Amino acid sequence: MKLDWKSTLGFAFSALLLWWTLKGVNLGEVWTVLRTSNAGLFALSTVVGTCIFPLRARRWQTILEPVAGRLPFGPLWRSTAIGMMMNNVFPLRAGEFARAFSLTREAPRVPITTALGSLAVDRIFDAVVLFSMMFGAMLDPRFPADVKLAGRTVPELAGAGVVAMAVLLVACYAMVMKGARVLQLVRWIAHRLIPRFEHGAVSFVENAMGGLAVLRDARRFLAVLLWAIAHWAVHALALYLGFLAIGIDAPFSAALFLQGILGIGVAFPSSPGFFGVFEASASIGLAVYGVPANLAVSWALGYHLLSFIPITVMGAVYFARLGLSVGTMSGTSPDPE
Repeated sequence: MKLDWKSTLGFAFSALLLWWTLKGVNLGEVWTVLRTSNAGLFALSTVVGTCIFPLRARRWQTILEPVAGRLPFGPLWRSTAIGMMMNNVFPLRAGEFARAFSLTREAPRVPITTALGSLAVDRIFDAVVLFSMMFGAMLDPRFPADVKLAGRTVPELAGAGVVAMAVLLVACYAMVMKGARVLQLVRWIAHRLIPRFEHGAVSFVENAMGGLAVLRDARRFLAVLLWAIAHWAVHALALYLGFLAIGIDAPFSAALFLQGILGIGVAFPSSPGFFGVFEASASIGLAVYGVPANLAVSWALGYHLLSFIPITVMGAVYFARLGLSVGTMSGTSPDPE
């Protein structure tokens, strides 16, 4: 996995954001806050935050079941840990491919294309649940009332966001349960509105439907949704425990809001482990609640470092035990760049 221009851009962007986040902050105060924080609560926050990875592995099991049968939890968990470790150590989200590749080593009956397709489904549910929670948090009466974004009040934006996420969820469900009709409708609309791009539009929807087709059973669709809700609820709890450890006075809904901001932030190119991007996103999100910069940066640095360590160590141990190597995965990747 060589350092190309995209990796270089990610490192540069992370460094710029880290500089921007820290430039107006007294690092002595940050150290004092971290040194006097509640170590027990921070430790509990780390443990709870690490629990999201087994939850993700369990959700993956349900997604893969229609095409791979009932896979044992162990390989799914180890592959998930390896994937998260690779994201923390290598650029360009190398962990996504590593997660799929690791599973094929322990469960050869799962083709690499199937494993990668299942991760796309996983991320769709992440987006729907993560942003639904964020918009829901903005409807909380404790959300700062004087905040306006793009000239719109927060309730207006939040209400529109909740509706948009509901529509997206219904669209996903329709593609799963009524695929042929949805495709026919897309073809009809595209033919009349964008005839030049009809083929591309239909192909795009077909590809999305292909990934979601593993969830044709309504109960399985609901199960994946509930596992995703559990994942992000536990993650928000970990963030909130970190608030308490530092002494940040913010409601639990602030953690729901913040994780949505973090989700947007880490989507940008960055260094391994999302350093810089995470701290900047946390500072922006917590500033909405009037959290002082020194507290916000203290929480971001403390939580980020503590949550980084356990899954990285566990993933590295599993990586070594399976006899994997970066060179092997790079040679197997459909896109080694």
